Amino acid sequence: MLCQGLRRFGQKLVCRRPLEPPVAETSPARRLTFLDLVVLGVEHTVGISAYIVAGDVARDQAGPSIVICSLVAGLTSLLAGLCYAEFGARVPHSGSSYLYSFVSIGELGAFITGWILILTNVAGLAIRIWAWTLALDRLFGNKISQTLQEIVSPHVPGVFAEMLGLFVMFLLLLLLDLLTWNIRQHSLITNVVTLVNLLVLGFVIISGFIKGDLHNWKLTEEDYIQAGLNHTSILGLLGSGGFVPFGFQGIVQGSATCLYSFIGFTIIIIRGEEAQNPQRSIPMGIVISLLISSLVYFSVFSALTLMVPYYQLRPGSTLPEAFLHIGWAPAYYIVAFGFFCSISAGFSVYMFPIRRMISMMAQDGLLFSVLARIQTGTYACIVSTVSFGIITAITVLFFGFTALLDLISFGGLLVFSLLAFSVLILRYEPETQNGGNEAQVQEENGGNEVQMQEENGGNEVQAQEENEPAAEKLTLRGQFFPGSPTPTPLSGRVVYVCSSLLALLLTLLCLALAHWPGLLSGDPGPITVVVLLLVLITGITGVIWRQPQSSTPLPFKVPALPLLPLLSIFVNICLMMQMTAFAWAGVGVWMLIGFAIYFGYGIQHSLVS
Repeated sequence: MLCQGLRRFGQKLVCRRPLEPPVAETSPARRLTFLDLVVLGVEHTVGISAYIVAGDVARDQAGPSIVICSLVAGLTSLLAGLCYAEFGARVPHSGSSYLYSFVSIGELGAFITGWILILTNVAGLAIRIWAWTLALDRLFGNKISQTLQEIVSPHVPGVFAEMLGLFVMFLLLLLLDLLTWNIRQHSLITNVVTLVNLLVLGFVIISGFIKGDLHNWKLTEEDYIQAGLNHTSILGLLGSGGFVPFGFQGIVQGSATCLYSFIGFTIIIIRGEEAQNPQRSIPMGIVISLLISSLVYFSVFSALTLMVPYYQLRPGSTLPEAFLHIGWAPAYYIVAFGFFCSISAGFSVYMFPIRRMISMMAQDGLLFSVLARIQTGTYACIVSTVSFGIITAITVLFFGFTALLDLISFGGLLVFSLLAFSVLILRYEPETQNGGNEAQVQEENGGNEVQMQEENGGNEVQAQEENEPAAEKLTLRGQFFPGSPTPTPLSGRVVYVCSSLLALLLTLLCLALAHWPGLLSGDPGPITVVVLLLVLITGITGVIWRQPQSSTPLPFKVPALPLLPLLSIFVNICLMMQMTAFAWAGVGVWMLIGFAIYFGYGIQHSLVS
């Protein structure tokens, strides 16, 4: 009885959602061309990150080697983008990673993905508000914050004055977005703003190579002494100088933080139902937009670190301030104009996904049913918007910019890993696409069968396994030399279990590599652990590689399976290991709240299971 109860509980956790038929290709809703998707991806990827991320990462984590960080973060996002691209070709529906996880790894994975996406979008909204407030205040010489403090502080604590300023900025940005949201030429406005943003960044790149000094990539201790910073120059707050002042550790940490800059490409998935020929345009749009974004970030970060020594960048400094350093005051206003365009365009790119994700999870029964009206009801929409504004203002105030960056990057890496895991599962699944939930069919068509299985102690299942053909027997030789050219239920289960073991082993390997000084010193303990883990990982990967793959024709498939998804998971976990303790604690607390909601409410009210 206990075993049967645990089995049903486990089946609920992996219960998958059946797909609805996709929207017809001739539907008027499909209005986004391939070029529109590329522009959309570039617009939401090359945004405020180009103006605000470089200052903090270069000054405190990577120095001039931030250009390498941008390439590593771009490569990490491209690996994840390939996984997204296959899902976009396989599942041409909007819904982002939440839907993809639901149809591949089941209900629990979908809840984790959706819950993390809510957190990352709230943090992204907070960063956008913080950037707007900071940029506007700097443009007027910090007079706005000073005036607000003088008016409000005599009556309430100063912290509420800052919160009020952030909330007012949120309302102004929301009003600006609502004024343009229902305009028929909204797509045209988006394209024009994106073009202006790229032209401004192109001006920054050209200016950086004209006014830049290559010596800023080769700083020495003498440069710190001349700047009056010699007391922090040797392996201190400013690093040790040179192109990589903070060492390899700084590059890895900077790459993890820079990942925030590339998460915006997922907007292509969210708008997937509006795409023409989504099976082809979505994969190509993701890949090309990420390649363009990587090139732009590499060039912008190179220009910035060539123009300004990294140690002279202030915390919270923005890209326009670099032109004040080189004496080009008029250029400051040109770049600031591009900054404001980048912040103002598509403000609902964060607000809309928050409401949509909460509504989708509530409709599926994973969140409280009253939240299902958050997307459709006018009153509920207004209340939710104001509520999110207050939450966002508090988030910005108490967590700070760098902490928000880490939260978004951590959440993005976790979702990327789940999607890579999902690709492995689906490619080796048998040709049953209705969720693969035998438990669901049993519950719908015959509760008596479950009762009979309980009474017979599972003898029916055991008899079925005994009557299976020899190719379905779980043998060591059968794992490396399968008898069927197409996936079978047994091969699908083998891949599921092996992929789960690989995720665990890759996590342990990343933990061991985090103590890489012991490896370099020749300490036999860490070396033995790493070698043993590599042997196990190689063997299990070989088992997956020998399993038959699905022959379903798709316009795009992730190449080099299973190596590429496993590489994506490995890189993601390595970068997560470099995150701060605050990022781990913040996401951990958020997930504890989510699990309390899911196991207390969602698992009982889920409409899918």
